[in-house]
Amino acid sequence: MTLIIIIAVIAVLVLWVISVQNKLVKQDEFCNNAIKQISVQQTSRYDALETAVKIAREENAIEGENYEKIIGMRRPSASVTPTVAEINATETALGSFAARLMAVAEAYPQLKGTEAYQKAMDKYFEYEETVRVSRMTFNDTVTKYNREVRSFPGSVIASMLGFPVREYLADRPEKSNLPEDLFKK
Repeated sequence: MTLIIIIAVIAVLVLWVISVQNKLVKQDEFCNNAIKQISVQQTSRYDALETAVKIAREENAIEGENYEKIIGMRRPSASVTPTVAEINATETALGSFAARLMAVAEAYPQLKGTEAYQKAMDKYFEYEETVRVSRMTFNDTVTKYNREVRSFPGSVIASMLGFPVREYLADRPEKSNLPEDLFKK
C-alpha cells in the first residue's frame, strides 16, 4: 500500500513538472512570436522608407552620395528571431533613417508634394503605429512569461529546465526628447 502511495505521489509530481514545463514553453513561444512580428514590421517600415528615398532620388532631391548615406542602413533581418537589443538598435536606426529623409523633404518642397512620396510616407507611419502596438504586446507577453518564470513553485522548474527571465523592449529614445510642459500654460 505504501508503495502505491509513493508511486502515485511521484506520478503526480512528474505530471505537475510536465504541466509547468509545457506552460513555460507556450509562454516562451508567445514571446518569440511577438518579437518576430516586430522584426517583420520593422522590415516593412524600412521598405516604405526605401521607396520614399527612391522617389526622392527620381525627383532629383537626393544626389548619389546623399542617397547612399540615407539608404546606408542595413535592412532589418526577418529570417531569425531577433534579440531585444537588435530590435532596439533597428528601431533607433529606422528613426534616424526617417529623420534624414524628412530633412531632405523639407529642403525640397516639390518632393513633399509628390503623391507617390506621400503614399510611401503614409505607409511608413502606418507601419510605425503597428510596431508601437506590437512593442506593447511584446512587453505584455514578456510580463506574463516572467511572472511564470519568477513565481514559486514554477521558478524551481524554470531554473532546472533553463528558462531565463526575458528582457523588455526599451522605451524609444525620441520619446524622452519631448518637452515636459507640452500642455502647460
